[in-house]
Amino acid sequence: MTRPTLIIGAGIAGLWAALKLAPRKVVLLTGAPLGQGAASGWAQGGVSAALSPDDSPALHARDTIAAGAGLVDEGAALALAEGAAAEVEALAALGAAFERTSDNGWSLSKEAAHSARRVARVKGDGAGAAIMATLIEAVRAAPHIEVMNGWKAVTLLDLDGICAGAIAVDPTGQRKTIAADDTILAMGGAGGLFALTTTPSGMQGQAMAMAARLGAVIQDPEFVQFHPTALNADLDPAPLCTEALRGEGAILIDKQGKRFMKSVHELAELAPRDIVARAVHRQNLSGQGAYLDCREAIGASFPERFPAVFAACQHAGIDPRIEPIPVAPTAHYHMGGVKTDIDGKTSVRGLYAIGECASTGLHGANRLASNSLAEGLVAAARCANAIQTQLPHRADTFAGSVSTTPDAAIPGEVSELPPHALQRLRQAMSRYCGVERQAAGLETLLSLIDELQTRYGDADPLLAARFIAQAALERMESRGGHFRSDYPLAAAQPDHTLIRLDALHTPDIAATAQSLPAE
Repeated sequence: MTRPTLIIGAGIAGLWAALKLAPRKVVLLTGAPLGQGAASGWAQGGVSAALSPDDSPALHARDTIAAGAGLVDEGAALALAEGAAAEVEALAALGAAFERTSDNGWSLSKEAAHSARRVARVKGDGAGAAIMATLIEAVRAAPHIEVMNGWKAVTLLDLDGICAGAIAVDPTGQRKTIAADDTILAMGGAGGLFALTTTPSGMQGQAMAMAARLGAVIQDPEFVQFHPTALNADLDPAPLCTEALRGEGAILIDKQGKRFMKSVHELAELAPRDIVARAVHRQNLSGQGAYLDCREAIGASFPERFPAVFAACQHAGIDPRIEPIPVAPTAHYHMGGVKTDIDGKTSVRGLYAIGECASTGLHGANRLASNSLAEGLVAAARCANAIQTQLPHRADTFAGSVSTTPDAAIPGEVSELPPHALQRLRQAMSRYCGVERQAAGLETLLSLIDELQTRYGDADPLLAARFIAQAALERMESRGGHFRSDYPLAAAQPDHTLIRLDALHTPDIAATAQSLPAE
């Protein structure tokens, strides 16, 4: 008996994989209603692909490798660069309204650390939302896809070391066992673990935690990318001021109007993101402030060219046509995650991961701008092809694909983290594991995670945060998005972090629970 492929997550990677798996039966868990809760829809910059005559996949791969600070897997970079253009073309054919020139060529922008114009955009800063709308329409019309709106996976099914699906719950508490021949994690990243983030707050590294419990390898969890220019206006999540603004000539200034990036890096505002993020962070710490000045580069055309950023600024009482935008670096993208090959295969049979929750080695220590949507598309296509062409690998263990389970304890289910505890964790992650890190702060963070884990159990956010914090403490160097003020230099040999759940230093909950004060 052939069971469906289960896809957990409905961002660009999950939706594209679902479509590419036709005619194979697919069950798609959305967590939130379709179109909500996915970071893909918030992506502003666009999709990077070698689409112009003066560009090539080789150049795209070269830029990706250069940005990744020594940890990019060359095969992963080439797979992305060689596959991206075809996926963008396919999206356009499906109806995504990418910007075009007057002769119907591609209208492309240039972003930080790219050597050519290769970012395909939709309405300036609306690529993610427009692509999601196109994919959602296609998914709803696809007869092979069963969408389970609002259903959240709470644990993966382990069948003698093989992932056999998942157990999911809906907002009413109803539970279902979803048996699957193959399971794809497309759950996004871990930005919601930080108090300052540009991503949906519900993205708390759940894919890492769930996969790790099945024995999957986690790779490079310490590498979190902090976007240099989020709107600094006390909003949660923090609205993103897209990289494309700087690509079009916007500059970074202090409160006196003086540019500060020229003295930091030869590429100034278009330096790699980690460098710009640290510079902006230090400006704000010093009291000099950091502001994105778009008045000359964008000016009066701001509402038409970058409507999403303009609307966010207006909501905060800022008019970017006539005044600079206050900015701060904010958790934006997780380069680490569940270790996979370029087809999304994890170290657990039957389990795949694609998009931001996966770590193929593509991004290394520092993601190249606008490679995230491209990765979601290319990884989804490759993963679907791998599943379509593989041989069956599982005995017929479950009677059907979807069945209701009794309202009882779920095998392997973990506890929820109460909102007030999650806020403590998020504040500590931003303070001690943010743009700049050092041992004392990371040890303080891990002690808090110990306390919370002892009190509340192995909740997904705590396990994911522990992967990030412990790896950050053990990486005693600075590289890409990971900067240690007590180890400011890069090590001579770049090495990946590879860690399993049994290697994490976790507290003895039974021994210490009695010593905690009541809340």
